[in-house]
Order: sequence, then C-alpha cells, then structure tokens
Amino acid sequence: MTESLKSLFLRDLNKLKQEIECYQNEANLWKTEEKISNSAGNLTLHIVGNLSHFAGAVLGNSGYVRNRELEFSLKDVPRTELVQQIEKTIETVTITLERLSDEDLQKQYPLEPLGYGMTTEYFLIHLFGHLSYHLGQINYHRRLLD
Repeated sequence: MTESLKSLFLRDLNKLKQEIECYQNEANLWKTEEKISNSAGNLTLHIVGNLSHFAGAVLGNSGYVRNRELEFSLKDVPRTELVQQIEKTIETVTITLERLSDEDLQKQYPLEPLGYGMTTEYFLIHLFGHLSYHLGQINYHRRLLD
C-alpha cells in the first residue's frame, strides 16, 4: 500500500509542478476573479503546507511548523520558490512513506483532523484526495485565467 500511495502522491505532485510551470504569465498565478476566491499560488501553498504538516511533521517528524493562515494570505511568491516548495514536499512525502510499514498504516493516525479517529492509511488516502481536488482547481484556474 505504501508503494501505491507514494506513486500516486508523486504523480500528482509532479503534475502540480507542471501546472505551475505552465502559467504563461507568472502574475496570473495570484489572480482571482469573481467567484474564484483562491489563486493557484495560494492553493499550491496550501497543498505544500497540508502535506508538509500532516505527512512530514506528524508522521515523519520533519520538524515542519505550519502556518495555515499564510497559505491563503501570502501573495506574489515567485514561481521558482513555489516549484522549490513542491520539490521539497515531494522529498518529504517520499521519505515519510518509505519509512511506513503496512503495520504502521493500520495504526491510528496521531491526530483527529477530520474530527474523528481513523487509521493512518485512511488519512493518507484522504490527503491524496485533497491534493487531487486542489490540483484540479489549479488546472481549471490556469485554463480560465491565464
């Protein structure tokens, strides 16, 4: 299971990196319009923060300290920095998943971020769904606003 999760996370995190690199106008990464309240840049910061916290810090003891508010309030972070943060997240997720055994996946996740207890496997699947959801939003954002 960990190999499957690693493969899926890496696939979509690399796709996220491609999406960010595909913006023709870097300023459009931070553009919002009418009913589109989150920019691609902020969604990227949110994905990075989410995975760096819940996978890296909680499961991997990476020492990452999350500031969720900044994920949505920071603006105009250079594209190169966003890509570096995605690459660091790829490294963090890879290291964390490679250290988990199938037995670890069946243990309770140390936190209850969804308001109830769950296995680590369940929460990692949730995190993958969260990543995929926001990746789709970024793809639409780019095609609509760039």
